[in-house]
Amino acid sequence: MGILESQFCPGCQKRLVDSRVCPTCKKFIKLNGLYFAAPYKNNLVKQLITKFKYEPFVKELRETLAHLIITHLELCDKKESDFSEFYLIPVPLEIKRLKWRGFNQSEEIGKELAKSLKIPLLSDVLCKIKETLPQMELNVEKRKENIKGAFLVKNKEKIAGRKILLVDDVYTTGSTMQECARVLKDAGAKEVWGMTEARE
Repeated sequence: MGILESQFCPGCQKRLVDSRVCPTCKKFIKLNGLYFAAPYKNNLVKQLITKFKYEPFVKELRETLAHLIITHLELCDKKESDFSEFYLIPVPLEIKRLKWRGFNQSEEIGKELAKSLKIPLLSDVLCKIKETLPQMELNVEKRKENIKGAFLVKNKEKIAGRKILLVDDVYTTGSTMQECARVLKDAGAKEVWGMTEARE
């Protein structure tokens, strides 16, 4: 299926050896690093994500999608113990979107990852407080503006000084994850790493 064996910078997409962020992008990237299983142009991965997220919502695909990420971690030589100090947090949906789909796709994938990595999933920390336009309809700058101020951290004591794996399905420009990482770090998180199925 073409699962990636390396990590790439969340900003410039440069292949990384030390699995973090390249020095150039470190100045403006809020994430400490990014794990993504495959490029979004991978047709099979794209189909799986589409069937999972859109009607008729094949919710059972969450196990397959989580397995893709776990395979990527194994290929990157990451072990279960490497994540023992982390908490998983799903990127939240606004209420209207959640009611339409009936579930948060990021949370469903997160549940499966939590089982595999044997770490907690915190679904009551990050919430979306602002209704936003669909990001796919906007250019890079408008995406940043659209998502700004959209997230709020509750129960800050749960993440104070903690390392976080922020789970989403697709990383496109990174605007959503960057904003989530910013508010989580402002609330006291020590590190925030992105973890997704695919990258645009």
